[in-house]
Amino acid sequence: MDLPSEAHPAPLAGGQLLAAISTSIVGILREHYGRGPMKAKTYALDDIIVVVMRGSGFTALEQTIMDSGEPERIVELREDFQRMMASRYRYTIEALTGRKVVAFLSQAHVEPDITMEIFFIDGPLEGFGALELIEPE
Repeated sequence: MDLPSEAHPAPLAGGQLLAAISTSIVGILREHYGRGPMKAKTYALDDIIVVVMRGSGFTALEQTIMDSGEPERIVELREDFQRMMASRYRYTIEALTGRKVVAFLSQAHVEPDITMEIFFIDGPLEGFGALELIEPE
């Protein structure tokens, strides 16, 4: 038996979708990492979603490693963490967009403290476009 149409939630779009993505990714970080970024911004263009997070701060362990002069180890640690969380991130993006994630990339940077999560999805998001040049002259 199908539910009345008002019982089906309308899919998120525009700014509401972008806000939901930012909030969800930050929530995952807070739940599993113990802290989250000070700022998060999500961009969507055609079939690409980019979440940029700034100011995550460093845990006491990370700060100790930074103070020892090995910031590259923090980048490695954060990238390992993002790889472990990849399936959770993918599921979240798929649930919010209704699209399948076909590729996920993650990049961490220490100074300034910026992390980027990049999702390639199986088709364009409505309302977010791009121009594609094929064999440009």
